Amino acid sequence: MVDGVLSQGIPYTELTVSDLIFAVVVLLVGFILARIVVSIFRNGLKKTKLPGIVIEFLSRFLVALLYVLVILAFVGALGFAVGSVFLGLSAVIGLILGFGMQDTLTNLTAGIWIATLRPIDRDDYVTINGMFGKVNAVGMMATELITPDNQFITIPNKLVWGSAVINDTRMPLRRARVDVGISYDANLDKAIQVAFDIMKNNSMVLDDPAPAVVTSGLGDSSVNLQLRAWTKNEDVWTVKWDLTSEIFKAYKQEGIEIPYPQMDVNLDKKENV
Repeated sequence: MVDGVLSQGIPYTELTVSDLIFAVVVLLVGFILARIVVSIFRNGLKKTKLPGIVIEFLSRFLVALLYVLVILAFVGALGFAVGSVFLGLSAVIGLILGFGMQDTLTNLTAGIWIATLRPIDRDDYVTINGMFGKVNAVGMMATELITPDNQFITIPNKLVWGSAVINDTRMPLRRARVDVGISYDANLDKAIQVAFDIMKNNSMVLDDPAPAVVTSGLGDSSVNLQLRAWTKNEDVWTVKWDLTSEIFKAYKQEGIEIPYPQMDVNLDKKENV
């Protein structure tokens, strides 16, 4: 009974049920083996000194290659000539590229350069094309960022390679900057000294390079100061937040006014003649 079902032909094809089952098994086993091979490959690369972004790029490239081989094996198990299928796919891909899909090759090439020269690395915080986030991976076609509020951004590799990249993580030291305005009637020297003392008393602010307070400009309603404090890269945001909070409290305690924009409106009342 079972042999009869397995040997039964599938309508409109020369395949039998057993041929189809065998092909599906080949497909499933192939995908499972591909994942195992990629996992072994990735773990092996992690034992080397290769950066994470290169490991991820090579692993994704191997995944794509193995999946193509699995699909070709599946097609072969169905009884089709793999060689002719491969040539047909090549012709289709060539036709697509000829009709304006050259960006695919450009993105692939850019991905190779990014993984090789490493202007960015995995877990770096970067700004690319005005988009800020942590680098999740560099794939074959696109670079993946995750924003601090957990949004997923995909940027084509050609845009990453062809744009200015701001890497906030690469340098070991960073300068935290805090802008604050004081009233024109306030004691400027006292305001600068209070700001300087706040930075000196912060344990995360480095003595070398030394912190500084500069007069950055004269606004419409305030004298603008900027606190500049050097710290370790991983502490830069904490230092910025702490200094912002502390300067507000200290100026309030010392009676140094932090003005807000004001507008004077004069009404000219005319009497009816």
